[in-house]
Amino acid sequence: MNSLSVEHLIGIRDLTKDDLDLIFKTADSFKQVINRPIKKVPSLRDITIANLFFENSTRTKLSFELAEKRLSADIINFSASGSSVKKGETLVDTVNNILSMKVDLVVMRHPSPGAASFLSKNVDAKVINAGDGTHEHPTQALLDAYSIREKLGSLKGKKIVIVGDILHSRVALSNIYCLQKLGAEVMVCGPKTLIPKNIKELNVKVSNNLKEALEWCDVANMLRIQLERQDVKYFPSLREYSMTFGLNKEILDSLSKKIVVMHPGPINRGIEITSDVADSDQSIILQQVENGVAIRMAVIYLLAAQIER
Repeated sequence: MNSLSVEHLIGIRDLTKDDLDLIFKTADSFKQVINRPIKKVPSLRDITIANLFFENSTRTKLSFELAEKRLSADIINFSASGSSVKKGETLVDTVNNILSMKVDLVVMRHPSPGAASFLSKNVDAKVINAGDGTHEHPTQALLDAYSIREKLGSLKGKKIVIVGDILHSRVALSNIYCLQKLGAEVMVCGPKTLIPKNIKELNVKVSNNLKEALEWCDVANMLRIQLERQDVKYFPSLREYSMTFGLNKEILDSLSKKIVVMHPGPINRGIEITSDVADSDQSIILQQVENGVAIRMAVIYLLAAQIER
């Protein structure tokens, strides 16, 4: 198979196992490119991409922008804070105005779940979801799975625990879908107040005990506490959260086996993970960042291949 089964990347749920394999194989090629002295390929010289960020982002936005530049695409950057959205313009009107400038592909982050799906049905361009509210963040899940595959060789039969704010995390949902499609077992761990009531319907294990979860897993993905999405208090204090669910070197060293530690970033050092763990040889956090560019190059390249030129 040389092309994706989907026309847009809205969520991991829409992708097949073949799609995942193709994205990873393509990312392997691009990883070689970004490690060469000349880090660019002319693949998308005739493609224009609009990055529409209706929510703050540093790493995802930079990663997409770098991926687009590595592919030689033309780029338009849009930030909602200084735009006509503030004057009441609708999402479709905003995007159609941008598309009238002959844009081929849109990368969008939006605070509303379902925004990327809605957009894909209403505009004439490829759409990549760079995070829609608490729903999905497909490219983060792809780069996480790709990083585990790179470290452990395969995901089949591997045990992955996702720790922290599962309730507000689009990363958790996309990761669960992605890891399961690749044959991994998934557990979620965190305070009861931060674990969705119906999470077991997704065929995942649930634990409220960090040590127990870490003893079970091969890989621990430590999520950030998303204070900006929390309208009520879900735990007494950050200090208490850190004492119960924060990963420190003492806990890591006390485990009966060496596990791999990940974090989608940005890290609240000292809360969900301490500096000596984040910077340890068991951490693949920086590899995740590097792999993010290769994965996003792969997704953009494969979707752009479907555009009639």
